[in-house]
Amino acid sequence: MDNTKKAVVVSKAVLIPFILITSLFALWGLANDLTNPMVRGFQKVLELSNTQASLVQLAFYGGYFTMAIPAALFVNRFSYKKGILLGLALYALGALLFFPAAAKESYGFFLAALYILTFGLAFLETTSNPYILSMGAPETATQRLNFSQMFNPVGSITGLLIAQNFILGSLQSDDLAADGSSIYDSLSESAKAAIRTSDLEVIRNPYVVLGLVVLVFFILISVLKMPQNKDQEARVKFTDSVRRLWKQPKFAFGVIAQAFYVGVQIMCWTYVYQYAETLGIDSKTAVWYGLAGYVVFLIGRSVGTALLAKIDSGKLLMLFGIGGMITVVGAIFLPGMLGIYSLIATSFFMSIMFPTIYGIALEGQGEDAKFGAAFLVMAIVGGALMPYLQGYILDAGGTAYEDISILGVTEMRLSFIPSFICLVIIAIFGNKVYRVYHKNNS
Repeated sequence: MDNTKKAVVVSKAVLIPFILITSLFALWGLANDLTNPMVRGFQKVLELSNTQASLVQLAFYGGYFTMAIPAALFVNRFSYKKGILLGLALYALGALLFFPAAAKESYGFFLAALYILTFGLAFLETTSNPYILSMGAPETATQRLNFSQMFNPVGSITGLLIAQNFILGSLQSDDLAADGSSIYDSLSESAKAAIRTSDLEVIRNPYVVLGLVVLVFFILISVLKMPQNKDQEARVKFTDSVRRLWKQPKFAFGVIAQAFYVGVQIMCWTYVYQYAETLGIDSKTAVWYGLAGYVVFLIGRSVGTALLAKIDSGKLLMLFGIGGMITVVGAIFLPGMLGIYSLIATSFFMSIMFPTIYGIALEGQGEDAKFGAAFLVMAIVGGALMPYLQGYILDAGGTAYEDISILGVTEMRLSFIPSFICLVIIAIFGNKVYRVYHKNNS
């Protein structure tokens, strides 16, 4: 008889710290999807070009990319708890800086505030993900991280709803005349100035409230005794750690797979609105299709987390990758509304990918996990690079979304071919994990 006791996902001893750290996943999801619609908001209010408005995303991804390694070095010098506290402090500071940025009516000030805010997010992601992995038995680490990551889309949905209902829906600069033309564009400079001041305050307020909420979490975590994992929080030499990490094919392939995952996520979630436009759906209604993607994503995360208790993580990643490939093919070739429904369904299969790839890549890394986490967070830059490729395809025949077609398929639909390729790579990684890396360790 097998008397081996099954390892618990989260023990009672670390339950309160686990809940607090898990809540941070919702906090950075909220920041992500509160900020994404701001590209359009700033462009309208400040009368920016497309290139100028895109600096919002550059500041966002730039903050992640530049701060991931410093965050890991900080955690290596101190602890996970101090890394999280510094991340929360930077998050709150960046959000609260929206107040003076609005007073100055300076786009550069807003970008600087956002850049600092994402310094905090980089610290939180670099620190919280491996911290959750360390809060229990190694064999339940990926399942534990998937559970925590379930709260990320909850934050994303909240951020999207706040942006649509409390920011974009309240901007006077976005009001249209009866003939569909912009009222703001036809106003005098003095009238525009008054609306600009009011609209920038509308953009400011949710960030300031968010900054105050983050400070509450800072206080709670600072006074609570947090668990420590001596193996993962031991100091380690950076160069030696990096050398060990990149000698492992599973880790190196994991970082590559993560970059492609973030790329496919941003492509599918960003261009669902343009896809809807080609079907004659107005921008206000299109928001609901974006929201549907988040809801489907959350359902997929719940189902996937339950399945991880029974199915090898590599095998499940492979199966979800294949599922995503099928739905993206549907988004490319299925006619009418079936195409957008298929695109939304892709979110179900993307749901487990980030935490599962993350957990697989950091399996057995011990003291090197903090630096491994930094490279996996830096892989988020895939979300800036891959959508650029999709935009290039969309511009192939002109600035519209259906300038050309190949075999009856428009450029809007063809632009999702990079998404398909990304999912192929993720499925290959999952298969490699299941058939090679995990078999070798069994």
